[in-house]
Amino acid sequence: MIELEQVSEWSNRIISQVSAHIIGQEELIEDTVICLMAGGNLLLEGVPGLGKTRLVSVLGQVLGLEFKRIQFTPDLMPADITGTNIYNRDRNLFEFQQGPVFSNIVLADEINRATPKTQAAMLEAMQEKTVTVAGQTYILPKPYLVMATQNPIEQEGTYPLPEAQMDRFMFKLNVLFPRAKDLAAIVNLTTGDHEPQVQTVTNSEELIEIQHIVKTVPVAQAVLDYAMRLIVASHPDQDIAPDIIRKYVIAGASPRGAQGIINAARVRALIKGRYNVSFEDIKSMAEPILRHRLTLNFEAVSDGVTVEHIIRELVGVIKE
Repeated sequence: MIELEQVSEWSNRIISQVSAHIIGQEELIEDTVICLMAGGNLLLEGVPGLGKTRLVSVLGQVLGLEFKRIQFTPDLMPADITGTNIYNRDRNLFEFQQGPVFSNIVLADEINRATPKTQAAMLEAMQEKTVTVAGQTYILPKPYLVMATQNPIEQEGTYPLPEAQMDRFMFKLNVLFPRAKDLAAIVNLTTGDHEPQVQTVTNSEELIEIQHIVKTVPVAQAVLDYAMRLIVASHPDQDIAPDIIRKYVIAGASPRGAQGIINAARVRALIKGRYNVSFEDIKSMAEPILRHRLTLNFEAVSDGVTVEHIIRELVGVIKE
């Protein structure tokens, strides 16, 4: 039985073990663990070769969860993900053969290289935690998390994810190119004869328990009101929307974004050793929650305004 005061130690144990195998990505690792503890799906974006797949693989081993990888390609079909009914000649009936989506952690690798039809096969799994094939619904194992990687949409052979699918990711995190000293450490770690073995430090039962504990963390009414004002102000047609939102944003965050920012802030509070959510927790979670939920117009693109800049301006304008 995990107590509330033990959650910080549990999360630091996970972060420490992952950090031993992923060099120089401290903020990325912490945000990944926050998303995991909050029970959300995660989207990692970055150019090839930055260790996105390695991060998810190491995390699965550290957590002791069943882990499956789906390599998304243009010729991948929905049944290749969800599974299909196979005729059993001996029993004279059709039997459902599970696809790789039936796992605790599903790595959807380079998800935006598949066609929109195949991408859509993940929608039900990501939201309802079920899969429906031929009218029959199957429940996915618990805990269930989709961690997807994608290449920047400017690259060749990519299909932008539709808004409905983007919204099902709690976080979108950018994987940045490492600093020179970190790059040297990465090369030393991965090109030697004896790469350290990943240690499993927890299990699925503990993770499920942690996710339940997170939901019990109290949020003061003033903090909740501030978070909701941030979400509402991300819509250009709202009275409280600042000028930068009205000028550059077509559509703002959904109610899922409101749910996500509160749950993520609860986790951050626990990781920092606090048992209530602060305004700082909300502000810190604004970028990963809103980054993929604000639709920018052409003027923003032509002016070179990034979504991160808009979010920082929004957080600075909305008062506590």
